[in-house]
Amino acid sequence: MKKHSIENDLLQITVQETGAELCSILNKENNREYIWQANPEVWGSHAPNLFPIIGVIRKGAYFYEGKNYSLPKHGFIRHNEKIRLKEKSEHQLVFELLYSEETLKMYPFKFDFRIAFTLQGKSLEVNHHIINLDSKPIYFSVGGHPAFNIQHFQDEKIEDYYLEFDKKMTLDTYLLNQEGLVSSKTVKVLGNDNKLHLSEHIFDNDALIFKDIKSKNIALRSRKNGKILDVAYKDFRNLGIWAKPGAPYVCIEPWLGIADVENTNQNLKNKEGIIKLAEKNEYNAGYTIRIA
Repeated sequence: MKKHSIENDLLQITVQETGAELCSILNKENNREYIWQANPEVWGSHAPNLFPIIGVIRKGAYFYEGKNYSLPKHGFIRHNEKIRLKEKSEHQLVFELLYSEETLKMYPFKFDFRIAFTLQGKSLEVNHHIINLDSKPIYFSVGGHPAFNIQHFQDEKIEDYYLEFDKKMTLDTYLLNQEGLVSSKTVKVLGNDNKLHLSEHIFDNDALIFKDIKSKNIALRSRKNGKILDVAYKDFRNLGIWAKPGAPYVCIEPWLGIADVENTNQNLKNKEGIIKLAEKNEYNAGYTIRIA
């Protein structure tokens, strides 16, 4: 699999061309790897890019202008072998996927999807740039799914880690049903607090889903060794947090959009959280990973 790297004195960043997927953030000072290394026996991805949907759609199908279309979970950027490196400079990688006859069968819009990885000091900015090349509005969701290693230090357990938001909040997570659709049922996760403690069983019921979250920064911390990294996501309304139960990583997922809700009518124009982008317009949304 073809990979591309950039680096400075502090970090080396590697992105695989397939899916334009971030697969390594290596700290050159201590040789510590921050991105989950996609063990296929646990979860075989690093940091998928989500477009033009997030999560699942009901029965894998949606309607647009009276026609029926199908899309896989999280869309067609992840695992996509047609994505190509568009630009490379000393501290930036830019990847691109243009619409094609293949994408038009699944998603009837002409688009240019670009994702840029920009390294500055100990920060990596991941910016999504969507260009509407069509003669009509396009409808989409976009988001990230980076998985970060935990248990960086000897004799640590998952329970030694927690996530810290930049403000105290009362947070409810929306539960997914058996089809992976967002139900109306919620469970309280935080009550006027900013610390979410990790454990082997915190994701037993799948991802934690936070709509319209007020916090725009979340840090991964160790009780014994302090701050590991943080993710700033001011451009994103929603946040997902997930891992395979008991796995030594945690996904921090900024989302613009959400999986289909249970009572969806499957009309793309009415999908919860969908973005409408006028013809010939462009859209940018980025998040930043900062290594401590």
